Amino acid sequence: MGFARRELEEALVAIDSTIGKCEKAQTKLKPETAQHTLLVRRIRALKVASVLIRRELESLGPVEG
Repeated sequence: MGFARRELEEALVAIDSTIGKCEKAQTKLKPETAQHTLLVRRIRALKVASVLIRRELESLGPVEG
């Protein structure tokens, strides 16, 4: 399944924004609670997705302008 560069770029913006919001929310949760653990895992998964999207964008080459 292929995605257009623009789709990947838009997804990356949304994912990076969500990571920031989750990290901010994480400071308000008590460590070792289920909610905290879930958020930590969610942040990690989003960071993996961000890295993979960046790799895909790099493999597509520079943006033609």
